[in-house]
Amino acid sequence: MALAREPRKKRRPKRVATKRLYVIRLDPAVLGVSRFREANPDHRPDKPCVYVGSTGNDPQKRFEQHLAGYKAARFVTKFGIGLKQPMTRNLLPVPWPEAEAAERRLAAKLRARGYAVWQN
Repeated sequence: MALAREPRKKRRPKRVATKRLYVIRLDPAVLGVSRFREANPDHRPDKPCVYVGSTGNDPQKRFEQHLAGYKAARFVTKFGIGLKQPMTRNLLPVPWPEAEAAERRLAAKLRARGYAVWQN
């Protein structure tokens, strides 16, 4: 007589940690900072100044953290106006290991369109 086998437990697929890209609009006064201005020589005056980042949190919460000085980018703390939601609304969350490269690609894409961009 053979022993009955216990049914195998179904394994849940591994969840992949993701990050969301976000864009914060900066006050045009940031162009008064030489480091920012020099990083954006092709900035068009009709395009806004922005900061590009990625977070595992809600982008609005992350913006509030920047303003409070928590793991903050200096330009956002000093010149941050608000999230540019329409710009990131259609961006899907990115797997954690790819987030840094996706952030750089988005920053480069915006610079090519004439935006003044800061990205760490």
